[in-house]
Formats: sequence, structure tokens, C-alpha cells
Amino acid sequence: MPVVTFHLLDNETTHAKAEELLKGACALYAEVLDAPIERIRAFITLHRADQFLVHGQLCSKNGIHSPFFDFIIMNGRPIESHNRLMKGFTDLLVEVLGVKREDVRGICRRVEPEDWCISGEPASEVRKAEVEARKAAAAAANA
Repeated sequence: MPVVTFHLLDNETTHAKAEELLKGACALYAEVLDAPIERIRAFITLHRADQFLVHGQLCSKNGIHSPFFDFIIMNGRPIESHNRLMKGFTDLLVEVLGVKREDVRGICRRVEPEDWCISGEPASEVRKAEVEARKAAAAAANA
């Protein structure tokens, strides 16, 4: 279920950097969520600099590359996992693309297991044992 999308300027990313970013994101997800790599998806959406606005100006005019990332995590995961992923994806963008940390933005989207599908079936059914184990662990941690 883990999915991350990076929104980048098309003229600021090489194929090698894109591959490094995507592989790094998948490795981070696998580590933080203890998830099999086969479940993880990572994408890059490229945007023209004249269609990307940062600091009130088009990036084609101000030259600022301010990546944005959007990642999905199944609800019930510990907040520490969310925080590690936010920091880790930011670190990857800074290290791989050389962007300024203060220009990176991102969002974590929590999805209920019944609202995510795997092979056309709700994750709440396909991954029932995992979902229940996470809920039990979260309840125990809050007790």
C-alpha cells in the first residue's frame, strides 16, 4: 500500500537522480513500515518551470526548485512512522537533488484500510491480520 509521489521540475532532474530518489524512497518505506518492497510504489511527476509557482513567482523566473511530495500510509500506523517518512523523504530530496531543505514541502495522507484496495479487494480484508495487529499494538501503546 505504501505510495509516494514526488512533484519536481522537469529540467532539474536527471534519469540517474530520478532512479536514486525512487529507489531511496522505496528503501525508506520498506525500513520504516517493515513492508515488503513488492508492495511499495514510488512515482515522479514532472512539471514545467513555467507551470510551477514558488515564492509568488514562476520557477522559470526565480529559478527555485521547491519539490513537493505526497505519501500514503494506512491509518493505524504509529505517528513516529509518519514523522520518519516525512523527514526521510525530505532528506532524500536534499541529498539527491541538492535542493534547499527549507524549500521542500510534503503531506502524509492517512487512508482507512477499507478505503484502499489490493487486487480489487479492500485492504481491510486482504490484510485483515496485519490491520488487526496494528490496531491492537496501537491500543496497547495508548493504554
